[in-house]
Amino acid sequence: MFVLLSAALLLCSPAAFAQTAPPTPAPVEAAPASALAPAPALTLAQTLALVRASPGWRSADLQYRSAQLSLDSARARAGLNVTVGTDASLAKVPLDSGDWLGNATLTAQVSASVLPWSATFEGVRIAERALNRAGADLRDARVSLLVQAVRAYGAARDATAGAALAEAQAALAARQLEVARAQRTANLIPELALQERDAGLQSAQNALAQARTAVNLAARALANLLGQSVTLPATAAAFDAVPPLPAAPADVDTLVARALVARPEVIRATVQLADAGAQQRAAQLDLSIPDISAGVQYGQLGSGQGGAGRTVGGSLNVKSGVAAAQISFPLRDPGETAKTGLALSLNASLPVFGSGKGTALASATVGQRAAALALDSARQSVDLDVRQKAADLLTALDRAEEAASALARAQASLTTTRARLEAGLVTPLDVAQAELSAAQAQNALNAATANAYVSSLLLAQASTELDPTLLNGGF
Repeated sequence: MFVLLSAALLLCSPAAFAQTAPPTPAPVEAAPASALAPAPALTLAQTLALVRASPGWRSADLQYRSAQLSLDSARARAGLNVTVGTDASLAKVPLDSGDWLGNATLTAQVSASVLPWSATFEGVRIAERALNRAGADLRDARVSLLVQAVRAYGAARDATAGAALAEAQAALAARQLEVARAQRTANLIPELALQERDAGLQSAQNALAQARTAVNLAARALANLLGQSVTLPATAAAFDAVPPLPAAPADVDTLVARALVARPEVIRATVQLADAGAQQRAAQLDLSIPDISAGVQYGQLGSGQGGAGRTVGGSLNVKSGVAAAQISFPLRDPGETAKTGLALSLNASLPVFGSGKGTALASATVGQRAAALALDSARQSVDLDVRQKAADLLTALDRAEEAASALARAQASLTTTRARLEAGLVTPLDVAQAELSAAQAQNALNAATANAYVSSLLLAQASTELDPTLLNGGF
């Protein structure tokens, strides 16, 4: 009996436990790294730099660039338009005795929108609003990618720390099982207690397998976000340090007021309302303004051969708001028969019944009202989102405070257990269990602190206070 008890105490000795300390986990890679030149461990600053070159970041840039090009195109269409053409004719009058007479005329026309309701001007205003919306979307996409990168890096750190703790738990469970077998051999514990230790080891091994899988999944998620393979640090301590706890949210009403101005959802709904209003005004003008076109032409208006000579002219279409100037040069001199004169023209038409313009106006009015309701809904959604993010931050801070209290209790318990070991009241295995509990509490506090930091970033994103050009680190 004495021999068996001595063997059990030897298994519980500090030296024996130190021999079973969990091995340092190998670096977890999202993709195989070169054996000759392994990639350096990833830092948060590097992660934020890499996300700025990721496919998602480039896609957001391209969408904004597309809106810029659309505005440039709309402005070009609103400028001067120059058209050059030619007109050729061949006539024989009278048919039985006349001669074939040919004529060709070169024409050049310059046109531009001059009235404020011109469609090209409205196209420029629409493109400007679209660019404003694209700018808000670009900023939000960048901020979202950076926050995702911070969360993914923190998740990888938590997963690595969890894997290390799971290894330590599995090693401790294995030592506890060895001691239980020795105690069972000495008939100090029942068979049921031995089976419980064996089940505890199996559970710890399963948890270790899940923890290692979580590390691989976290690495893959980070690699997918960055668009390239990455090498994570080997241990949690090799990651960037966990940031300090953020401050509690400031005046929520101030944050809401800021978000109601700059959030992309509100800007998008505002742009849609402006577009709907422009469509409603266009339908109103189309119904109320008659289709009037006025023109003037001066020069050699006609000749005996039926052709015109050199002429200049201009025109204005009131409904489209486009003015044009035109000049014509005949390649054949019309001779003295071409008379110089001035011609004025006016063409007007006003629909009376069955044009469908009244229906278009009614439809545009309904669309404007729907856009106004959508803007109100977007504002309410943003208000709720900011307040919810502020509440989430307060909850995260409370959980971090609870985790700090749990860590203090675990450290106090560890101190007490070590004192009891010196007094011979507990075994080194009990100290190892207390050390593991303290490490788990520290890891829980780190995770809670990181979660509070991410919650502060989400609140700053929701209130549009987070500047993507300034977020370069944090862990």
